[in-house]
Amino acid sequence: MDIHAGVIAASILIVIAAVLAMRAAIRIMQSARKLSFYSLRRMRNANAWRLFFLSLFLIACSVWLPVFGEPTIYTYFPPSLTPSLTPTITLTPTITLTPTITVPPTRTLTPAVSNTPTLTLTPYLPVAIEALFEGVITPNPDALFTALQFSTRFDGTNPIDPQTVFELPIENMYGGFDYNNLIPGVQWTALWYHDGRLICYETQPWNGGTGGIGGYTECTNPIGGWQVGEYEVQIFMGYDWKVIGRFILKESADATPTSTPTFTPIPTSTAP
Repeated sequence: MDIHAGVIAASILIVIAAVLAMRAAIRIMQSARKLSFYSLRRMRNANAWRLFFLSLFLIACSVWLPVFGEPTIYTYFPPSLTPSLTPTITLTPTITLTPTITVPPTRTLTPAVSNTPTLTLTPYLPVAIEALFEGVITPNPDALFTALQFSTRFDGTNPIDPQTVFELPIENMYGGFDYNNLIPGVQWTALWYHDGRLICYETQPWNGGTGGIGGYTECTNPIGGWQVGEYEVQIFMGYDWKVIGRFILKESADATPTSTPTFTPIPTSTAP
């Protein structure tokens, strides 16, 4: 790699870092709105502004590096001439020998039984979500969550009239849970899936206590809107998944149902 290619590659990496910093700043500002304490919200917004200015600085660096940085580098490391190779004489064969005997192909044995690997159903974090982490990623192995309870209303402590089957239309969906043995500052993540497609997420350092009630995750205006089907919510602490909850959305009672929804048992994570 020459100096010019290195400068271009460095500029691209700086732009990517700037975009990630900008996205992290936006996510922190959005999460600060959920905080009820003014001092915590102010601290969170201050961190977001620092990331915002950092992204602006990185963008300026990505512009300065190819425009002014590359000529500066050449003043200290002047480019050297690359000698050109002298082509050598290529000998052209005059006689091509054609084989007279063709060896028949051998028979390849095909195994009667082949082992097909099975799919693993262990939840995992997408790489794009891991890039947004800003807290500690090593959780307490004894951290526990209760089963998720879903409702379209939340009174600040518990979901109101939790259910597993809902009817359209809805605007918000809450997944409530109780927790214990958590460590403040550990990154926690909630992923919302519809038929295997990620439609909503939130990830931030845990700002609650070590144990209590009233924990929740919220999804509003998911990608593609609320649609009929089965939804799955996965809760992670660091890279470890802790609990999974599912609910079903169906057409309103006035509409003619096209199929009968089925419900899959909910797996839960067992602390080692």
